[in-house]
Amino acid sequence: MGVSIQEAAKISPSPRQLAWQGLEFYAFVHFTVNTFTDMEWGLGDESPSLFAPSELDAEQWVAACQAAGMKGLILTCKHHDGFCLWPSAYTEHSVKSSPWRGGQGDLVREVSDACRKAGLKFGVYLSPWDRHERSYGDSPTYNAFFLNQLRELLTNYGEVFSVWFDGACGEGPNGKRQVYDWDAYYSLIRELQPNAVISVCGPDVRWCGNEAGHTRTSEWSVVPAAMQDNEKIHENSQQVDDGEFAKRVSSEDEDLGSRDVLARAAQAIWYPAETNTSIRPGWFYHAAEDDRVKTTDQLMELYERTVGGNSTFLLNLPPDTRGLLHENDVARLRELGERIRRTYGTDLAAGAAVRGSAEKDEPHGAQRITDGDRSTFWQAPEGVEQAELVIELGDERTFDRVVLAENIREGQRIERFRLEASSSSSGDEDWRPLYEGTVVGYKKICRLAETTARRLRLTIDESRWSPTLSGFGVYRSAAVEG
Repeated sequence: MGVSIQEAAKISPSPRQLAWQGLEFYAFVHFTVNTFTDMEWGLGDESPSLFAPSELDAEQWVAACQAAGMKGLILTCKHHDGFCLWPSAYTEHSVKSSPWRGGQGDLVREVSDACRKAGLKFGVYLSPWDRHERSYGDSPTYNAFFLNQLRELLTNYGEVFSVWFDGACGEGPNGKRQVYDWDAYYSLIRELQPNAVISVCGPDVRWCGNEAGHTRTSEWSVVPAAMQDNEKIHENSQQVDDGEFAKRVSSEDEDLGSRDVLARAAQAIWYPAETNTSIRPGWFYHAAEDDRVKTTDQLMELYERTVGGNSTFLLNLPPDTRGLLHENDVARLRELGERIRRTYGTDLAAGAAVRGSAEKDEPHGAQRITDGDRSTFWQAPEGVEQAELVIELGDERTFDRVVLAENIREGQRIERFRLEASSSSSGDEDWRPLYEGTVVGYKKICRLAETTARRLRLTIDESRWSPTLSGFGVYRSAAVEG
C-alpha cells in the first residue's frame, strides 16, 4: 500500500536522534597497533609490544577538535585486529600487555576524561570483526565475548553519545563465518546507555553510503524502514581493504525518501545520515601522507555540503606514533574552525522582520524564523503545502550564504523551494532568482554568488502536509590566510 505523505510528514526523531543531530560536526580517532605497523587493517597477530606511543596526549587531540568547532569524539576502542585500547578483562590482547604506561594504561579512560573535561561528547567504536579472538566464528561463544567487552565500554567510562558499528565480517580461525547477534548488542546498549545513538550498523543513524565525503542533492531523514538492515547484510559488508569499498556510491541509492520511494515502502522511519571521511587518504596514520592532509578549502567544502546538507560530519583524525595529532592536521583543523566562525559568526538576518503568506497561529508566526531560537518556529496551517516568506534586511546587505532550518521535531516536510532577492526600497520589488533547492531538514546551507539586497523571499513550492521553518540566517563567507 505504501506510506502516505501525511504519514511521512509526521515521522520525527527520537530525543537521542535529536540531540545527536545538534552536534553537527565531530571526530573519529583511529589509533591502534596499525599506527605502528603502517597498515590500515591489522591481521590480529601483531604483538602488543608494538603499541608504544612516546608522547600520547589525549588533551591535545581534544583541543584540536575544539579548535575546529567539533562537539564530540568517537574513539576506535577496538579495530578489526582485535587489540583493545582499554585493559579488557576478557583478553590479553590489549594495552595491559603493551609497554605503554608500563602496562597500566587505559586509553579509553584518558580520552573519555579529556572529552569530559573539555565539554566534548564521547563515543565508542567497537569492531564486531575480531581477527585475533580465537572464538570468532563460533557464533554463540563470540557473541558472549563481544557483549562482555561492550558492557565494559558502556559501564566504565561515563556517558556515551554514540556506539558506532560497521559491518566488516570475515571467517574465523575455524573457517566459519561469524553471525553477529545485533539484537542482543542493541538491547545491551539501550539498557546501559539509553541516550546513545547506535550508528551505521544500528537503528538510529545511517551511513551516507561511502567514505569519500559524497553527499546527496536531496538527503531525506524519513526513509523506508528496510534501510535499517542494509549494512547488516554480509554480502554488502566490507570484507577486504581493497580501496573500492571507500568509493562505493550506488546511483540507485541517490533517492532514498521521495514520494515515489515511500509509495513503494511498507513502512517509513526517521533514519538520518552521517557522512564520514578522513582528513588524510588513510584512516590510520602514515608518515608518507603528512603532505596529503586535506586543505582548508577542501575541509570547508565538506563541512558545508554535509552539515549544510541535512547530514552530520564525522571527520577522522589519526594520531601518529608519538600519540599526537600531527602538526599539519592540527593546523588545518585550526584554520577550518576559524573559517567556520568567521563565516557563520554574524547572522545578517538576526531579528529581521518577516512577512508570511500563511501561518498556523500566533506562537508559530513568521517572525520566529529570525529570532535566533531553534526551539521556536513558523508553520503553515495544516494541509497548506505552499507558502511564501519575505525577510526584510533593512539596509542593503552583501552576502553569499543563506542557512535554512526546519523544525525537525515536527518531521521533515519541505520538498522544493526557491530563494529570490530584491534591492528595491519601495513596494515595487524587482525579484531576481538566487537559488533553487529541494529538501531542507535539520540544516540547509545555500551557497550563492555574492549578492547585495534589502530583502529576500523564500517560496516553498512543494512540501508534505504543512511546512515548518525554525531558522533563516544570512551570512557572508570568509577566507582565512594560510
